[in-house]
Amino acid sequence: MTCRPAARQQLAEIAKRILCVETLETRHSDWLDFYDTALRSIRAALEAAYLAGVASARSGAA
Repeated sequence: MTCRPAARQQLAEIAKRILCVETLETRHSDWLDFYDTALRSIRAALEAAYLAGVASARSGAA
């Protein structure tokens, strides 16, 4: 299962805004690809992604 480009963009924005992750692209470096992240930040990012999906489904853009 893959996301549409618009959904990928939303996920990238959520990751940047909430998780302070510069990019979701693999950079083949442990230093760049692995993060220590607080549980509250992970929860907030998952909630934001869920709410974005709900909003998308309601607007018919899913």
